Amino acid sequence: MDVIAVAAVAENGIIGDGSTLPWHRPQEVKRYRERVAGETVAIGRRTFEMFDDPPGAHRIVLSRTDQEYDDPRVSHAGGVEEAIERARSAGEPVLYVLGGAAIYEAFLPYYDRMLLSRIDGEYDGDATFPDFEESEWEIVDERRFDGYTLETWGRRQR
Repeated sequence: MDVIAVAAVAENGIIGDGSTLPWHRPQEVKRYRERVAGETVAIGRRTFEMFDDPPGAHRIVLSRTDQEYDDPRVSHAGGVEEAIERARSAGEPVLYVLGGAAIYEAFLPYYDRMLLSRIDGEYDGDATFPDFEESEWEIVDERRFDGYTLETWGRRQR
């Protein structure tokens, strides 16, 4: 099973400001949602709660506090390993990680790929994408869109 981060990241590393994105890129949001539609996603509780319609078909919500959800498509995981095991035991080929900042950082050692929309410009915000050792990663695909560049990062072969 592949573990893949999906994030929109400004030039200065910002990924959010409170419960909002500090930029307006509707096409990027659409592409983001299309990427994970029908898929299993791991998402932090606060990030999950900020969506009226959370992305993904099955959502594994990470929280230190045990949670029960009325929606059968939503389950709780107390940590990264538990979230990965839930997806793996369900036979999922991919687990997409959707944030927030602490969740992206906690999953960093487990990523096989990262799909990063590099948003043009610098923005104010309170959440950043974690720093990663670029020597361990390489851009395997890069596509330019209006207002951002979609980068696909893969781990370098050792």
